[in-house]
Amino acid sequence: MPQPVHADAAVVRTWCGLALEALGRARAEIDAINVYPVADGDTGTNLYLTVESASQAVEAVFAGHEAAGSGDGPSLTEAVRAMAHGALIGARGNSGTILAQLLRGVAQVVAGEPEKSDRGRVEDASERDEAHAPGAGDGELLRLALVRAAESGYQAVAHPVEGTVLTVATAAAQAGATAEGDCAAVAEAAYAGASAALDATPEQLAVLGRAGVVDAGGQGLVAVLGALVQALTGQAPAHPWHRSADGHARVDRVDVDRVDGEGHARVDGDAVHVRVQAGAGDPALVEDCPADGEDGTGPAFEVIYLLEAEDAAVARLRTRLDALGDSLVVVGGDGLWNVHVHVDDAGAAVEAGVEAGWPYRIRITHFGSADAHSAGFAAPPRERAQRAIVAVVPGDGLAALYAEAGATTVLARPGEPPASGELVDAIRRAHAREVVLLPNDAELRHTAAAAAEQARTEGVRVSLIPTRSAVQGIAALAVHEPDRRFDEDVVGMTSAAGATRYAELAVAERQFWTTAGICQAGDVLGLIDGDVAVIGTDVAATATSVLDRMLAAGGELVTLVLGDEAPEAVAERLEDHVREAHLAVDTVVYRGGRQSALLLIGVE
Repeated sequence: MPQPVHADAAVVRTWCGLALEALGRARAEIDAINVYPVADGDTGTNLYLTVESASQAVEAVFAGHEAAGSGDGPSLTEAVRAMAHGALIGARGNSGTILAQLLRGVAQVVAGEPEKSDRGRVEDASERDEAHAPGAGDGELLRLALVRAAESGYQAVAHPVEGTVLTVATAAAQAGATAEGDCAAVAEAAYAGASAALDATPEQLAVLGRAGVVDAGGQGLVAVLGALVQALTGQAPAHPWHRSADGHARVDRVDVDRVDGEGHARVDGDAVHVRVQAGAGDPALVEDCPADGEDGTGPAFEVIYLLEAEDAAVARLRTRLDALGDSLVVVGGDGLWNVHVHVDDAGAAVEAGVEAGWPYRIRITHFGSADAHSAGFAAPPRERAQRAIVAVVPGDGLAALYAEAGATTVLARPGEPPASGELVDAIRRAHAREVVLLPNDAELRHTAAAAAEQARTEGVRVSLIPTRSAVQGIAALAVHEPDRRFDEDVVGMTSAAGATRYAELAVAERQFWTTAGICQAGDVLGLIDGDVAVIGTDVAATATSVLDRMLAAGGELVTLVLGDEAPEAVAERLEDHVREAHLAVDTVVYRGGRQSALLLIGVE
């Protein structure tokens, strides 16, 4: 008799990784069938970026436990909370934002958090306190988590529409609720129910039926659920969709007969109770709700931002944004929210966020002349530049410096390294035939390599220079000559970066062993080429010692990049020291701005 399958943090980690792989494989197909709410062909990409952020957050939790020497690793609660938080801060687009809320609903049940709203949408939901009762089985926990996820998704959307990812999530929850056994059995049932509901979406939403496709967001959710099945059982479920002669996606494992008059999708004659809200199952009523831009009159901008605000302020924000536009989705809680809306007045949407709290990571995308919002003839595409530089930079001051030199920048925030999708986006924004990519961080080498490979598949010639610090990137930019041959330019920039030693000053957060000895919390650490070389108590004195060590081997130019937290007198003191102690060495000083390191040092 097979042993019951139990969920733990390792399963969550595996789930995230498998979901990312599945969405990576399906990304182009999902993008291609994206017709609702806007036919902008990015749902697959947005879901991939959202899950990538969730996966990175889970990996960070595991890395934190490993660094602390914890032999047990993170708990299931820690892992699912990290997954939900990562998805929240990295959510992209309408479907990505909804997926983040679905994952948050799962995390709430696993963590035993109380539900803050009674706006339930899934029929016959079990009592919430069963989710965290002592001795509750993993199967029951997953059943309740799926129910909470579906309910949370509906609560996040201002005007829910059936035949979308919300319907698929509901079907997954209701199919899982009827399954008996462990969490693997529940996941398999949820996957089958979601697959059946996905196949029924063209009959629920007229725009999908006319296009002959299933809902793109729903297809992405099925891929995520399939990854969950594989994480729990070790076996991937049968691929849930393929194209048939009529253009619809058909289910291999479950055959959907029809959607009956009550809005229930029927699987092999047995109802899985995919509930359709009043009127949503009536084709005539759905016909009256065209996708944004279908008639050329949809909003012009997509606005997304993270928001730190109180619950009451967010309730007012929902009302205001709902009046400004459509496709409004607000997800999150506990003071941190992700806001997504389509509007004509992007400034007003951002101002509404400012009134509610503190919006940041603001992203505004214009639905251009060639997209679903346009009528008439499309404008000719913008001509590609021959060559561009894309660089990751730590701090807004450095971002301005790089941009002034002509680079397209990606801002790296402390503890939030950019994902490969963000680098790919930057390469696309650069809109060039040839791109030189500067990651400026040793930890980003694999992420940058993945982004470069993705961009190459899109016809862009990309060369990755493995810069490990922003000062190496500055050295590479200084010798960049766009008029010479691409290979020659890359060789010159690589040589300049390689000839630049780099150092960084940081403040120790706790006591730990380093290559220079034991440091205490609050000590100033001087890292040369990534290794701790100096431990001190004063910023200027530590920086001076680091500089002397670096210049002992020679040098012609010292580059100093000061963060906002560095003392004002440090730069002047270091310049004086170099002038007096190291003849014929020049010094240049830049301001790194907010979120930059305390001090970066480069010696060429």
